[in-house]
Amino acid sequence: MKKEWRKHEKQFYLPKNKPELVQIPHFNFFTIQGEGNPNNEFFGEYISALYSLSYGARMSYKWSNPPNDYYEYTVYPLEGVWDIADKSKYIPKVIDKDNLAFELMIRQPSFVTEDLANDILEITKQKKPHTLLDQVNFKTIEEGACVQMLHVGSYDDEPISFEIMNQFCTQNDLKRTSMKHREIYLSDFRKVKPEDLKTVLRFKVEKYSN
Repeated sequence: MKKEWRKHEKQFYLPKNKPELVQIPHFNFFTIQGEGNPNNEFFGEYISALYSLSYGARMSYKWSNPPNDYYEYTVYPLEGVWDIADKSKYIPKVIDKDNLAFELMIRQPSFVTEDLANDILEITKQKKPHTLLDQVNFKTIEEGACVQMLHVGSYDDEPISFEIMNQFCTQNDLKRTSMKHREIYLSDFRKVKPEDLKTVLRFKVEKYSN
């Protein structure tokens, strides 16, 4: 049976448009880090590099020696963890997109081990060379306790949803562990109107200690 994240992992990828507390286990990712305005042309190159590897993993069953534990699945969505690049220039409630730091990533299925990831990387470099492939890492990431919700609308309107999430934290004796946050992109911004974009917003939390 084909594993589809939209059907089988709704708790991680299809939350409601109101905050909820979730526990996120460890997953494996191809990741790449960078800085700057995501509206600039360079940003698309980071995305292309990650997708070339993700589709390389998806098609690995066609190799002469395919992975033993391979199963059919749908490629996972693009994700991004966002932070401030130069915190000395940070102004509260002001979004300076030129001062953003990001780590983009795409989750990989459980059969993709570190050794297999290295093989995928080398094969992709040969078949689809890209200068950014040398900057890609394979990581296991466990987020743990998080608050998340679905944001519908423009990326520029995300602060509205983050304020709702912050209120949820206050009401439930939770606090953010970092100002970093994760976005999971359920829509293709090249094909969907800004007002219809669907993005999962998520940040790590912990209980206030007494």
